[in-house]
Amino acid sequence: MNKSLLSEPEVTIVVVPRERFSYSRESLESIYDNTDYPFKLIYVDGGSPADIKNYLQAKAAQKQFQLIRTAHYLSPNHARNIGLRQVNSKYVVFMDNDVAVTPGWLQALVDCAEATNATIVSPLVCQYLPLHTEVHCAGGESGVKVETKGETTRRRMIEKIYKQGRKVADVRPQLQRQPTGLAEFHCMLVRKEIFDQIGLLDEGLLNTKEHVDLCVLVSEAGGTVYLEPASLVTYVPGPPLKWTDLHFYMLRWSDAWELASLKRLRDKWNLTEDEYFQNKYKRLGWRRDMTIVNPLVRKIPLGQFGSRVVGKILREMDKALNHYLTSRYARRYLQGRKNQVPPPPPPTSTTLSSQS
Repeated sequence: MNKSLLSEPEVTIVVVPRERFSYSRESLESIYDNTDYPFKLIYVDGGSPADIKNYLQAKAAQKQFQLIRTAHYLSPNHARNIGLRQVNSKYVVFMDNDVAVTPGWLQALVDCAEATNATIVSPLVCQYLPLHTEVHCAGGESGVKVETKGETTRRRMIEKIYKQGRKVADVRPQLQRQPTGLAEFHCMLVRKEIFDQIGLLDEGLLNTKEHVDLCVLVSEAGGTVYLEPASLVTYVPGPPLKWTDLHFYMLRWSDAWELASLKRLRDKWNLTEDEYFQNKYKRLGWRRDMTIVNPLVRKIPLGQFGSRVVGKILREMDKALNHYLTSRYARRYLQGRKNQVPPPPPPTSTTLSSQS
């Protein structure tokens, strides 16, 4: 008999909400349809709408995985930490709820970690539909760069993603298992013991640069990051087309959360508040503008001038609504703790013996 069937799985997959709920079913079905390597699964459900909540409860009962639900929305690192606290396996895979996987993806990640002793292993991450055709991230660079010119010293955060936008068919034959400097939370395998050194994920980073922060921490702790292109997954971004996605999407990409994240990143790493930060401050809310406001403007046949006027009005409305939503969330759930999401009241948990 296969020894792996008699022992506890060495991998726990922790799935968390990214920016919407409407791809949750497709993502979870993809995991179970395409994963032969033994795993446990912990699904953290932060305030999904009733149809997704009911689906997840039924699926947890069927597949015997651990489902943890909070009645309110969660920032990504907060959700990951809720799941991470339950993990007792050798490896943890962090995965967003809008990711689809391919056959053999998990086996390839584990094989890489075992062969290289890597701390983090990233698959080849793709983006958009059709699945598994366009590269989003094939590794990259991260770190803090110190620049000295005369008496002036600048500390800058480095983030560079490789091969983004290229066709998988063009680049995959050229890629091989190799050390890299960057992995993203869309999907990554992490050696669980590293958190004994670096602590839990930083919940002060509410919506941006969490992956950069982790990779830099791992590097400073003496760990390594590898790219394993034999593992292929795709994250499927999409505008919040369903009304039940809209509130969470606006909170997830809110001005307040991004501003708090940037300030946390700046202060934590003692970064110079240079043009990088200034440009980020000017572009607060660009995702909402791209996925909500601009599509609405294009649907209004008022000509170029009329569209500009309507666009300006809608952007002002978006800013006001976004401020209201984040302020209400802060009053209800943040309990006055600055720049981070604290643990909420104990979540309801459907705890079942997990198996693949």
